This record gives sequence, structure tokens and C-alpha cells, in this order.
Amino acid sequence: MSSTFTVKLTKLIQDFNLEKAYLPENYEDILIASADVNRPGLQMVGFFDFFDPQRIQIMGKSEFGYLDKLSEEEMAACLEELFRNKPPVIIVTRGLEIPNCMFRHAKTYGVPILRTNEATSAFSSTLISELNVELAPRITRHGVLVEVYGEGMLILGESGVGKSETAMELIKRGHRLIADDAVEIRRVSAKTLVGTSPDNIRHFMELRGIGIINARRLFGMGSIKSTEKIDLVIQLELWDSDKVYDRMGMEDVYTDILGIKIPSLTIPVKPGRNLAVILEVAAMNHRQKKMGYNAAYELLSRLGMEEDIPEGASSDWDNLPV
Repeated sequence: MSSTFTVKLTKLIQDFNLEKAYLPENYEDILIASADVNRPGLQMVGFFDFFDPQRIQIMGKSEFGYLDKLSEEEMAACLEELFRNKPPVIIVTRGLEIPNCMFRHAKTYGVPILRTNEATSAFSSTLISELNVELAPRITRHGVLVEVYGEGMLILGESGVGKSETAMELIKRGHRLIADDAVEIRRVSAKTLVGTSPDNIRHFMELRGIGIINARRLFGMGSIKSTEKIDLVIQLELWDSDKVYDRMGMEDVYTDILGIKIPSLTIPVKPGRNLAVILEVAAMNHRQKKMGYNAAYELLSRLGMEEDIPEGASSDWDNLPV
């Protein structure tokens, strides 16, 4: 897994409908490698000790308010050092008028200048969100990702265990497919994993005995989704009569993916088990647990076995979500 990812400047121009105030000849080759952005107020007064030239520079009302107080010569000198460090792009917000000296420096040092009419804070927030997704650390796992009752379920297991067949039954029951066979997982924050499908196999599924199908064309737009947060990992495995499976759900088990622990369940597979229904119940039960309700804890409470309930677990069952 590569530790560094990039996004093309042209993609950001298209996604945010940015005005091309000035673009050098090689702008199509410019890559953004940092998810952080910078407002160069300190740099405009000469402080470059911790300046990161890989960051997108955003200039708004505050920066231009400072420049307006300077003479044209002072303004040109103030901005030259910023352009000399060759940031990947400078984006002007609020549709502000760009001074001529910025165009001169941009042409001299080959730095693109873009413009948007959005407010600085709103634009910066949206831009950072997209960069966090585009530049996020990622891995690809062999499995299936489906959305069941609003919960993103990553189904893992050995080849032939029934992952795609289970996903197909879930689609028929009104749930949605995100990815089959290969799931691209991105860590978009310290707590969140988002899964999607590689572009070239999106919406396609492989069913042994039938072949390749296109879920979107077969079941309609309501059966698919582009991305989904991963809330629960389901590990399918063939039933092992010598293995003791969890029958109470007292202990929380997690799967570590990209340094984030995701709640995990191991579901044994054997003839007669309706996996689609089981996964629907797993999704609903997981939502209740997130809201503070655990059926196993309530049962122990009713049986007078409160000492077996983990410390800190709620016992006010009547006021918890149903």
C-alpha cells in the first residue's frame, strides 16, 4: 500500500467549478499531495519558517484587506516570496479582484491562480473534506460492501463462501450494493472508514453458475450506491462443528482496518441458514447497540444476573430506543 496519494488540479477545478484566472502551460500535470490548506497571512508579512509549499493557498477578504493598505511596490514585494516558494495553486475566494502584481508573479513562477465566489470559510471546509477523501490512506479488500438499514456492512470470507449470493438476496430485499469482489477502503478521518468500488467493476457482480451481472441495470438505480461508511464487519465462514460460536453477544469483537477498530461479527454458514435475514437482524441490532441497548444485558438483568453485566452498561431498559 502506497503511503502517498495525489489528486489532479484539473479535478478540483471541475468539482468546484473554479474560475481559471491564470493557468501555466503545464497545469494539467499539477498534482495536489496535501490535504491541508493554508491562508498565507503570516507569509505575507515575511514569516516562512513553517511554510509548507505543498499546501493549497487560499486568499480571502482578510488577506486582500491587508494588501489594500500597501502601495503597489509594497504589495508586489509582499507577494513575491509567496510565489517564489511555488505552491501548487492559489485560490481567491469571494470573487475578489486580483491585483496585476499577482498575475505577474504567477507568470514568472508558474503558479496557477483560481477564483471562486464562495465565502472563504465555507469553501475551505468543503475543499478540505474532498481532499481528505481523495488523499486518504487506502487498501483494497476482497469482499462485498452493502448498505443494510443505513448501516454499511463489509462482508468478508473465503472465496465461494457465499458473499455475493448473500448480497444479491439483500439487494432483492431492498438494500443497496456498493462494491462486490473488491472493496476500496479509505480512512477519511481518525474514526471513519469509507468504502467504494473500483471504477472499472462498479455495479458488476459475479454469481457462480450464472456469470457476471450488472446490478444497476438488473435491479435499478435504487439498488446501488457509490460510497458508504463502514459500520460493521461480517466475517462469513463455513460452519465448524468443533468451534464454539458466540450465542449471547456479550463481548464486543473488533476488526482493525487502517488503524481503526470496526465492530465485527463471525457468522457461520451452513445449509438452511438464511444469511440475508441474519444480516438484516445484525444491522438492526448493531444500531440498537450504538443507541445504548443490548438485549443480552437486559436478559441477564431480568434473570437477576446483574453481576455479569459489564460495569457502565445502562440498566434503564424502558427508556432506551426500541
